Amino acid sequence: MGNKVEGNMSGAFELSEKAAVVTGGSKGLGLAMAAYVAEAGADVMIVSRHLGEGEAAAEAVRRQGRKVLAISADIREPDQCGMVVTKAVEAFGKLDILVNNAGVNIRKPLVEYTETEWDTVLDTNLKGLFFCSQAAAKVMMTQNRGRIINMSSAAAQIGVPLLGPYCASKGGVTQLTKVCALEWAGHGITVNAIGPTYIKTPLTEEWVSDPERYEQIIRRSAVKRLGETSDLRGVLLLLASDASDYITGQTFYVDGGSLAGWPIEW
Repeated sequence: MGNKVEGNMSGAFELSEKAAVVTGGSKGLGLAMAAYVAEAGADVMIVSRHLGEGEAAAEAVRRQGRKVLAISADIREPDQCGMVVTKAVEAFGKLDILVNNAGVNIRKPLVEYTETEWDTVLDTNLKGLFFCSQAAAKVMMTQNRGRIINMSSAAAQIGVPLLGPYCASKGGVTQLTKVCALEWAGHGITVNAIGPTYIKTPLTEEWVSDPERYEQIIRRSAVKRLGETSDLRGVLLLLASDASDYITGQTFYVDGGSLAGWPIEW
Protein backbone atom coordinates (compact mmCIF):
# COMPACT_ATOMS: atom_id res chain seq x y z
CA MET A 1 0.00 0.00 0.00
CA GLY A 2 2.90 2.34 0.72
CA ASN A 3 4.22 1.97 -2.82
CA LYS A 4 0.79 2.74 -4.25
CA VAL A 5 0.52 5.97 -2.30
CA GLU A 6 4.02 7.12 -3.15
CA GLY A 7 4.08 6.04 -6.81
CA ASN A 8 4.39 8.66 -9.54
CA MET A 9 1.02 10.25 -10.22
CA SER A 10 -0.90 7.37 -8.64
CA GLY A 11 -3.94 7.84 -6.44
CA ALA A 12 -6.19 10.87 -6.25
CA PHE A 13 -4.46 12.99 -8.90
CA GLU A 14 -4.49 10.25 -11.54
CA LEU A 15 -5.85 11.38 -14.93
CA SER A 16 -5.54 8.13 -16.89
CA GLU A 17 -8.30 7.54 -19.43
CA LYS A 18 -9.22 11.24 -19.26
CA ALA A 19 -9.35 13.58 -22.28
CA ALA A 20 -8.29 17.21 -21.99
CA VAL A 21 -8.27 20.36 -24.11
CA VAL A 22 -5.75 23.12 -23.35
CA THR A 23 -6.27 26.43 -25.14
CA GLY A 24 -3.20 28.56 -25.77
CA GLY A 25 -1.28 25.34 -25.25
CA SER A 26 1.62 25.85 -27.65
CA LYS A 27 3.89 27.89 -25.39
CA GLY A 28 4.50 29.23 -21.89
CA LEU A 29 2.01 28.25 -19.21
CA GLY A 30 -0.24 26.44 -21.67
CA LEU A 31 2.51 24.16 -22.89
CA ALA A 32 3.55 23.38 -19.34
CA MET A 33 -0.02 22.56 -18.31
CA ALA A 34 -0.56 20.36 -21.35
CA ALA A 35 2.57 18.44 -20.35
CA TYR A 36 1.43 18.12 -16.73
CA VAL A 37 -1.98 16.65 -17.56
CA ALA A 38 -0.37 14.29 -20.08
CA GLU A 39 2.19 13.23 -17.47
CA ALA A 40 -0.72 12.43 -15.16
CA GLY A 41 -2.21 10.16 -17.83
CA ALA A 42 -4.61 12.25 -19.91
CA ASP A 43 -4.85 12.47 -23.68
CA VAL A 44 -4.57 16.11 -24.74
CA MET A 45 -5.64 18.41 -27.56
CA ILE A 46 -3.53 21.57 -27.80
CA VAL A 47 -5.28 24.62 -29.23
CA SER A 48 -3.27 27.40 -30.86
CA ARG A 49 -3.92 30.03 -33.50
CA HIS A 50 -0.71 28.90 -35.22
CA LEU A 51 -0.83 25.26 -36.25
CA GLY A 52 2.94 24.97 -36.67
CA GLU A 53 3.54 26.03 -33.07
CA GLY A 54 0.77 23.73 -31.91
CA GLU A 55 2.23 20.75 -33.76
CA ALA A 56 5.68 21.39 -32.27
CA ALA A 57 4.17 21.59 -28.79
CA ALA A 58 2.18 18.41 -29.36
CA GLU A 59 5.33 16.59 -30.41
CA ALA A 60 7.07 17.65 -27.20
CA VAL A 61 4.14 16.66 -24.97
CA ARG A 62 3.72 13.35 -26.82
CA ARG A 63 6.92 12.18 -25.13
CA GLN A 64 4.77 11.53 -22.07
CA GLY A 65 3.38 8.57 -23.98
CA ARG A 66 -0.15 9.91 -24.38
CA LYS A 67 -2.22 10.72 -27.45
CA VAL A 68 -1.60 14.41 -28.11
CA LEU A 69 -3.12 16.37 -30.98
CA ALA A 70 -2.88 19.97 -32.15
CA ILE A 71 -5.60 22.10 -33.70
CA SER A 72 -5.64 25.64 -35.05
CA ALA A 73 -8.45 27.87 -33.80
CA ASP A 74 -9.13 31.47 -32.82
CA ILE A 75 -11.20 31.28 -29.65
CA ARG A 76 -12.39 34.85 -30.14
CA GLU A 77 -14.84 33.29 -32.60
CA PRO A 78 -17.57 31.32 -30.78
CA ASP A 79 -18.08 28.92 -33.67
CA GLN A 80 -14.40 27.95 -33.50
CA CYS A 81 -14.76 27.24 -29.78
CA GLY A 82 -17.51 24.80 -30.69
CA MET A 83 -15.37 23.31 -33.44
CA VAL A 84 -12.53 22.64 -30.98
CA VAL A 85 -14.81 20.74 -28.62
CA THR A 86 -16.35 18.79 -31.48
CA LYS A 87 -12.92 17.77 -32.78
CA ALA A 88 -11.80 16.75 -29.30
CA VAL A 89 -14.83 14.48 -28.86
CA GLU A 90 -14.26 12.99 -32.31
CA ALA A 91 -10.62 12.28 -31.44
CA PHE A 92 -11.02 11.04 -27.87
CA GLY A 93 -14.66 9.98 -27.65
CA LYS A 94 -15.32 12.38 -24.78
CA LEU A 95 -14.09 15.51 -23.04
CA ASP A 96 -13.27 15.41 -19.33
CA ILE A 97 -11.07 18.47 -18.78
CA LEU A 98 -10.95 21.94 -20.32
CA VAL A 99 -8.08 24.25 -19.39
CA ASN A 100 -8.93 27.77 -20.55
CA ASN A 101 -5.42 29.18 -20.77
CA ALA A 102 -5.44 31.29 -23.95
CA GLY A 103 -4.87 34.94 -23.17
CA VAL A 104 -3.24 38.15 -24.35
CA ASN A 105 -2.08 41.41 -22.83
CA ILE A 106 -1.32 44.89 -24.13
CA ARG A 107 0.62 47.19 -21.84
CA LYS A 108 -0.05 50.91 -22.21
CA PRO A 109 -1.70 53.83 -20.39
CA LEU A 110 -5.48 53.69 -20.30
CA VAL A 111 -5.84 57.01 -22.15
CA GLU A 112 -4.02 55.50 -25.14
CA TYR A 113 -6.09 52.33 -25.60
CA THR A 114 -8.02 51.95 -28.85
CA GLU A 115 -11.30 50.09 -29.19
CA THR A 116 -9.52 47.41 -31.22
CA GLU A 117 -6.94 46.87 -28.48
CA TRP A 118 -9.63 46.71 -25.80
CA ASP A 119 -11.59 44.17 -27.84
CA THR A 120 -8.48 42.07 -28.48
CA VAL A 121 -7.83 41.64 -24.76
CA LEU A 122 -11.43 41.16 -23.61
CA ASP A 123 -12.46 38.94 -26.53
CA THR A 124 -9.53 36.60 -25.95
CA ASN A 125 -9.34 36.53 -22.17
CA LEU A 126 -13.04 36.60 -21.32
CA LYS A 127 -15.36 36.08 -24.28
CA GLY A 128 -13.32 33.25 -25.74
CA LEU A 129 -13.01 31.60 -22.34
CA PHE A 130 -16.79 31.74 -21.90
CA PHE A 131 -17.67 30.25 -25.27
CA CYS A 132 -15.09 27.47 -24.90
CA SER A 133 -16.58 26.73 -21.48
CA GLN A 134 -20.12 26.78 -22.86
CA ALA A 135 -19.26 24.36 -25.66
CA ALA A 136 -17.41 22.05 -23.28
CA ALA A 137 -20.21 22.16 -20.70
CA LYS A 138 -22.77 20.99 -23.25
CA VAL A 139 -20.70 17.85 -23.82
CA MET A 140 -19.89 17.37 -20.15
CA MET A 141 -23.59 17.57 -19.29
CA THR A 142 -24.23 14.48 -21.40
CA GLN A 143 -21.45 12.71 -19.48
CA ASN A 144 -22.69 14.06 -16.12
CA ARG A 145 -19.09 14.92 -15.23
CA GLY A 146 -16.39 17.39 -16.19
CA ARG A 147 -13.65 19.72 -15.04
CA ILE A 148 -13.27 23.29 -16.32
CA ILE A 149 -10.18 25.19 -15.17
CA ASN A 150 -9.86 28.87 -16.02
CA MET A 151 -6.72 30.96 -15.94
CA SER A 152 -7.36 34.08 -13.92
CA SER A 153 -4.59 36.21 -12.39
CA ALA A 154 -3.54 38.03 -9.27
CA ALA A 155 -4.52 41.06 -11.38
CA ALA A 156 -8.15 40.05 -10.77
CA GLN A 157 -7.68 41.24 -7.20
CA ILE A 158 -5.33 44.22 -7.51
CA GLY A 159 -5.05 47.07 -9.98
CA VAL A 160 -1.85 47.17 -12.02
CA PRO A 161 -0.89 50.33 -13.95
CA LEU A 162 -0.72 49.83 -17.73
CA LEU A 163 -2.81 46.64 -17.47
CA GLY A 164 -6.33 48.09 -17.36
CA PRO A 165 -8.15 45.82 -19.84
CA TYR A 166 -6.16 42.81 -18.63
CA CYS A 167 -7.20 43.45 -15.02
CA ALA A 168 -10.81 43.91 -16.15
CA SER A 169 -10.76 40.67 -18.11
CA LYS A 170 -9.26 38.63 -15.26
CA GLY A 171 -11.68 40.08 -12.75
CA GLY A 172 -14.40 38.95 -15.12
CA VAL A 173 -12.89 35.46 -15.29
CA THR A 174 -12.99 35.13 -11.52
CA GLN A 175 -16.65 36.18 -11.35
CA LEU A 176 -17.69 34.12 -14.38
CA THR A 177 -16.05 31.08 -12.79
CA LYS A 178 -18.46 31.40 -9.85
CA VAL A 179 -21.57 31.64 -12.02
CA CYS A 180 -20.56 28.72 -14.25
CA ALA A 181 -19.89 26.66 -11.13
CA LEU A 182 -23.34 27.40 -9.72
CA GLU A 183 -25.23 26.70 -12.95
CA TRP A 184 -23.39 23.50 -13.90
CA ALA A 185 -22.81 21.84 -10.51
CA GLY A 186 -25.99 19.78 -10.92
CA HIS A 187 -24.45 18.14 -13.97
CA GLY A 188 -21.32 16.95 -12.17
CA ILE A 189 -19.18 19.75 -13.62
CA THR A 190 -16.78 21.67 -11.42
CA VAL A 191 -15.48 25.07 -12.52
CA ASN A 192 -12.49 26.65 -10.82
CA ALA A 193 -9.74 29.11 -11.65
CA ILE A 194 -6.02 29.50 -11.06
CA GLY A 195 -4.68 33.00 -10.48
CA PRO A 196 -0.90 33.21 -10.81
CA THR A 197 1.30 36.22 -10.39
CA TYR A 198 4.48 36.65 -12.47
CA ILE A 199 5.60 33.25 -13.73
CA LYS A 200 8.88 32.82 -15.59
CA THR A 201 8.06 32.02 -19.22
CA PRO A 202 9.41 33.24 -22.57
CA LEU A 203 6.45 35.64 -22.70
CA THR A 204 7.34 37.36 -19.41
CA GLU A 205 11.12 37.20 -19.75
CA GLU A 206 11.48 40.57 -21.45
CA TRP A 207 9.14 42.29 -18.98
CA VAL A 208 10.91 41.04 -15.84
CA SER A 209 14.45 41.32 -17.21
CA ASP A 210 14.54 45.01 -16.30
CA PRO A 211 16.30 45.13 -12.89
CA GLU A 212 14.13 47.92 -11.45
CA ARG A 213 10.90 46.24 -12.53
CA TYR A 214 12.12 42.88 -11.23
CA GLU A 215 12.92 44.42 -7.83
CA GLN A 216 9.42 45.92 -7.62
CA ILE A 217 7.87 42.53 -8.31
CA ILE A 218 10.06 40.71 -5.81
CA ARG A 219 9.34 43.34 -3.17
CA ARG A 220 5.66 42.35 -3.22
CA SER A 221 6.42 38.63 -2.89
CA ALA A 222 6.54 37.01 0.52
CA VAL A 223 8.78 34.21 -0.84
CA LYS A 224 11.06 36.66 -2.72
CA ARG A 225 11.18 34.97 -6.10
CA LEU A 226 9.31 34.74 -9.37
CA GLY A 227 7.02 31.81 -9.93
CA GLU A 228 7.96 28.80 -12.05
CA THR A 229 5.54 26.91 -14.28
CA SER A 230 6.05 23.93 -11.95
CA ASP A 231 4.47 25.97 -9.14
CA LEU A 232 1.11 25.58 -10.94
CA ARG A 233 1.36 21.81 -11.33
CA GLY A 234 -0.11 20.79 -7.98
CA VAL A 235 -3.22 22.95 -8.07
CA LEU A 236 -3.79 22.15 -11.75
CA LEU A 237 -3.78 18.40 -11.15
CA LEU A 238 -5.94 18.80 -8.05
CA LEU A 239 -8.59 20.70 -9.99
CA ALA A 240 -8.42 18.35 -12.99
CA SER A 241 -8.70 15.16 -10.95
CA ASP A 242 -11.36 13.36 -8.94
CA ALA A 243 -9.75 14.80 -5.79
CA SER A 244 -11.63 18.08 -6.41
CA ASP A 245 -15.16 16.63 -6.45
CA TYR A 246 -16.22 18.99 -3.66
CA ILE A 247 -14.36 22.08 -4.90
CA THR A 248 -16.07 24.44 -7.30
CA GLY A 249 -16.45 28.17 -7.93
CA GLN A 250 -13.05 28.94 -6.41
CA THR A 251 -10.00 30.87 -7.61
CA PHE A 252 -6.67 29.58 -6.29
CA TYR A 253 -4.02 32.28 -6.26
CA VAL A 254 -0.51 30.96 -6.89
CA ASP A 255 1.26 34.19 -6.09
CA GLY A 256 4.07 33.65 -3.61
CA GLY A 257 2.04 35.48 -0.99
CA SER A 258 1.80 38.73 -2.92
CA LEU A 259 -1.93 39.09 -2.17
CA ALA A 260 -1.57 38.24 1.51
CA GLY A 261 -0.53 41.76 2.39
CA TRP A 262 2.43 44.10 2.38
CA PRO A 263 5.54 42.00 3.25
CA ILE A 264 7.37 44.86 4.93
CA GLU A 265 9.97 44.02 7.59
CA TRP A 266 9.41 46.32 10.58
